[in-house]
Amino acid sequence: MTRWQWFLRRLTHKLWVRASLIGMLGVAAAVLSAVVERYLPWELPAIIGVEAVDGILTIIASSMLAVTTFSLSIMVAAYGSATSNVTPRATPLLMEDTFTQNVLSTFLGSFLFSIVGLVVLQTGAYGERGRLILFVVTIGVIALIVVSLLRWIDHLTGLGRVGQTIQRVEHAAQAAIQARLERPYLGGQRLEDVPDAARAVIAERVGYVQHIDIEALHECCEEVDGQVYLAINPGAFIYPGQALAWMAAAADPARQEALEGAVRDAFSMGDERSFEQDPRFGLAVMSEIGSRALSPATNDPGTAIDVIGRSLRLMTLWAQGCDPDAQQQMSYPRVHVPPLQSADLFEDAFMLMARDGAGLIEVQAKLQKALHALSRLGDGDFRAAALAQAQLAQSRAEAALSLPADLQRLHAVIDKARQQGGAAG
Repeated sequence: MTRWQWFLRRLTHKLWVRASLIGMLGVAAAVLSAVVERYLPWELPAIIGVEAVDGILTIIASSMLAVTTFSLSIMVAAYGSATSNVTPRATPLLMEDTFTQNVLSTFLGSFLFSIVGLVVLQTGAYGERGRLILFVVTIGVIALIVVSLLRWIDHLTGLGRVGQTIQRVEHAAQAAIQARLERPYLGGQRLEDVPDAARAVIAERVGYVQHIDIEALHECCEEVDGQVYLAINPGAFIYPGQALAWMAAAADPARQEALEGAVRDAFSMGDERSFEQDPRFGLAVMSEIGSRALSPATNDPGTAIDVIGRSLRLMTLWAQGCDPDAQQQMSYPRVHVPPLQSADLFEDAFMLMARDGAGLIEVQAKLQKALHALSRLGDGDFRAAALAQAQLAQSRAEAALSLPADLQRLHAVIDKARQQGGAAG
């Protein structure tokens, strides 16, 4: 995905874009009903009066304004609930919910359709056949409103709920992991080492790397018959003076500055991390949800246990496809991308809950079972990272659990998990 494709994709997930498009469609439907009658090849009976259409459009206009305002207030309340009860990092996923955006846009488009229809109707622009066409379109709009309302009522039962928000985060993380497994080096090749003669491309602003345009980097390399070696992955926090990449090319000094600028422009920066190219962010948000559930203010270890299970499912997906010897698709061989480290993924997924749930035996038992299950999957680095995280969680638990019975239960869980691992091996 190029930088512009990524930008357009993010733009289409904005509420105001969908609302504007559907609103324009509603305005166009009301206006075209006044001019399309002259182009129809058949005669239509003139049986609809001005009063009939006027009354229906007035009802739609007044009701849709109230419904839209009420729905917006519910949506804002759901965002606030997700921010306080789950995590602020999950709120953008709710704001990008296409179903919510489509429903609100339908309500707004219906309101604009009725308002424009009333204005044009009062000017007398609709003829006898035009009023019939407007009436038929109005009936279709009413049917669309009824269907949208019924689906909206069902959708509201879970909007902003903890369980549904966690599920959205899991789906976003799963999509990012699957995309990274399909192209583990973003379409380039694995970074092994950087030549001594390579020139560093330095960052000039502070922020998170949200997207890297690998195709643009490859085109820069083709212009000068060079190679580019990335220093970071999407999701990294960048500050002025830090290396974004190293460029190895035989470019003349006059073009060197322009070439570095083109490489720097391939990195899209932002104030927050995004889920698309950053599997670690999805795991970190899941872990943050579990950590918040373990806070004294929330005191919900059940949610933390649920998050551990979901993180286990995500890490299992990563373990199944992280074979470094497998044949990978490489579309941009001139771009060298550093691999994601399994130790970093495990830290993102489990470290917070291991720390904040150190004194809760039920959380530690679930965590040890999950980590020892993962220690039997993947390659050597993956298994070593799982065991290291399990050992760290055990050390935290042994320091926090004061009741001998809890410590005994923890050791029993660990011993059983190790025996199962030995039997499987």
